[in-house]
Amino acid sequence: MIDKTAIIDPSAVIGRDVSIGPWTLIGPGVEIGDGTQIGSHAVIKGPTQIGRNNQIFQYSSVGEVPQDLKFHGEESRLVIGDNNIIREFCTIHRGTTVGGGLTRIGNHNLFMNYVHIAHDCLIGDHNIFANNSALSGHVTIKNHVGLAGFAAVHQFVVVGDHAYIAHTAMVVQDVLPYLLVYGDPAKPKGLNSVGLRRRNFTSEETMAIKRAYKIIFRQGLTVQQAIPQLEQIAQEFPAVNLMIEGLRDSERGIARERELDESAVVL
Repeated sequence: MIDKTAIIDPSAVIGRDVSIGPWTLIGPGVEIGDGTQIGSHAVIKGPTQIGRNNQIFQYSSVGEVPQDLKFHGEESRLVIGDNNIIREFCTIHRGTTVGGGLTRIGNHNLFMNYVHIAHDCLIGDHNIFANNSALSGHVTIKNHVGLAGFAAVHQFVVVGDHAYIAHTAMVVQDVLPYLLVYGDPAKPKGLNSVGLRRRNFTSEETMAIKRAYKIIFRQGLTVQQAIPQLEQIAQEFPAVNLMIEGLRDSERGIARERELDESAVVL
């Protein structure tokens, strides 16, 4: 299942039932888990650990050194989980010392053509990155997030669970869970209602999340003022806790519908 023209470093560890297409390069320090399929003309460099049953299509570049002028060859890694699909011409880079030396991708993610994942990004599970979407360095994407075509995320931004980034959006501040954002700079335009329905949130949970949204974005409250009201809702609907955590953990401030004083968006 390994094409005779593939170039594989002797130190690479190849699992069972792995297929590798013509003219693909597997460098030193690469580990590929069982059942993974790699197309032709892909380049995978290490140290990179790839889990089981992934699909990596032709012309992808996985595990290359970061595009960071502060990087000078220090030890860094890329770790990819299981059941991910990485389509043609995707680029995924290893970490840097500043980011702990690690770029990490979870499980069951889809990366469509020309997606770029920069150094030190931390990506959870069940996310979809549409064509030409891109993450700058040190970005965190939680779980069940969607990025539409040509969406881009600034360095150190955190995008919360179940959020949706619309096409061509430029995200420069943290996006709370469950939100739909678009524009340049990206701003909330309501909830990701389609995503919530697809993930079987009940109507009661969705209404509670909508109440929390209005408290955060429609009442002109600071973060400190909003959190106690959100905690009351979360007692009955724990899904709101994700929004509370997003507010408390934000370091860049959150994307809002309108501009407020810095003290209103940063703890």
